[in-house]
Amino acid sequence: MNNDVQTQTGSIPFNSADRNLGVLVGYDGSEHAQLALFYAARAAQRRNTVLTVVTAFAIPAMVHTAMIGVPDIPEEQLKRQVAESSLEEARELLTGYPGEVIYRAEQGDASGVLVDLSASAELVVVGARGRGGFLGRILGSVATALPSHAKCPTVVVPREYQSEISGEGAERFDPVASDAPVVVGVEGSSFSRVAALHAARAAADRGVALRMVMALPPLDGALMWYPELAPREDRVAERRKASLAKALEAEVTWLTGHYPGLEVIPSVEEGDPVTVLHQATKTAQLTVVGTHGRNSLVSALIGSVARGALIRAEGPVMIVPRLEDARLQNQPHFTG
Repeated sequence: MNNDVQTQTGSIPFNSADRNLGVLVGYDGSEHAQLALFYAARAAQRRNTVLTVVTAFAIPAMVHTAMIGVPDIPEEQLKRQVAESSLEEARELLTGYPGEVIYRAEQGDASGVLVDLSASAELVVVGARGRGGFLGRILGSVATALPSHAKCPTVVVPREYQSEISGEGAERFDPVASDAPVVVGVEGSSFSRVAALHAARAAADRGVALRMVMALPPLDGALMWYPELAPREDRVAERRKASLAKALEAEVTWLTGHYPGLEVIPSVEEGDPVTVLHQATKTAQLTVVGTHGRNSLVSALIGSVARGALIRAEGPVMIVPRLEDARLQNQPHFTG
């Protein structure tokens, strides 16, 4: 047993049956939010759960020095009307949607609203950009606040997402058929294994293979000054790659024990972890990472590199927080 199970303090209880908001999507009427809306609708269909559409509005503190400065209509009422208008747009876009939909206008900061509601959701979906009021900061402060504080996995949908929303009726919301794999970045911690479990479910739901990737970061810059060390460095890199490949085999064996029948493809990729992640988004229909881990493959996703990775992503990225999962009790010991 891996000691990470015992040291995983602060883990978030997670039981899909208790998450009555199902798939939660932030909507502000922007083009990116529309892509997120359709992604979330298909995710809810795939999971056979409710779809919750939410928009947020904030009331700034204002001081009126004279009665003439007091608006005829209270600012809260105006803001709420704008929020309700956005929700009405979402209703029109979801015309013909065959599942249950909940619409909510919430007062508060965008990231705070999503974080609070995520405690009752299975999945949160947001667009990579917004109009500013609700999702405009998703690649700014929300990029750190939401993924690192959400109580469920978060999917960020980039503009490259092919929504294929043409057609009429319920078929517009059928999950998009694709043979592309789901990719998960792992590095031997219990946190990355939670991400792997969610990635495995995503792959199984889609009927595609799961590619488990471990990154082998490049060695330091010593060769720039001492090129004669190249043969020795090559041998070290080969041994390190073989060690990681062996550790990855144990990860695959553990994961397929919980998802028998799922095709899992192990892959040790040489390169900077964030670059490896970016490359994965080019061919995967979903790329999955955890918010905490042993090295920069996942821990970097909480700082400025997170914003860079999400900005550069060419496909949807799911970020999984430190969730409790009983299946970690038999996780392998990392020896890579």
